[in-house]
Amino acid sequence: MKNEMNLEKLKYPIGRFRSPDQFSQDAINKWIQEIEELPALLTETVKDLNDEQLDTPYREGGWTVRQIIHHIGDSHLNSYVRFKLALTENQPTIKPYDQKLWADLPDYSLYSIKDSLKFVDLLHKRWVIILKSLSKDQLNRGFLHPESGLNLLYKTIGVYAWHGNHHLSQIKALIQRKVW
Repeated sequence: MKNEMNLEKLKYPIGRFRSPDQFSQDAINKWIQEIEELPALLTETVKDLNDEQLDTPYREGGWTVRQIIHHIGDSHLNSYVRFKLALTENQPTIKPYDQKLWADLPDYSLYSIKDSLKFVDLLHKRWVIILKSLSKDQLNRGFLHPESGLNLLYKTIGVYAWHGNHHLSQIKALIQRKVW
């Protein structure tokens, strides 16, 4: 039981996303701010890491810091596209992808994180423009995920604010443990 608790804490240092029962505009604004601030926080957190440190998994069997950075770019790009689809189509069905298989592709292990950090920064600038402009009606639009069903945009903002903070916390926890 203790090993399961330790693994859960390593996997989810800030806990799993918990959807609030009610969403307020203040909560949505806070999440948008977190999405906006993530690129700078990521860049600052990893700026002094060398290749050995970037290629260290945050836990046994987990992704490396390098893979996490590249994953954030891919994941948030997919979310950005899903938002645009939900805003321009009526509950579009999106195509899921296997993030674990994507992390095994060569760009995740061989590519420098510098360009991915720039990519995340530019992507978030565009995404935040859309997020800040959403009306109440637009926040209630959504997309259909084949596995999880209808995903409303207001909730998805919270999920991706959590997602960025989740991976940032994994990196910070690894740095604090100084496992290299």
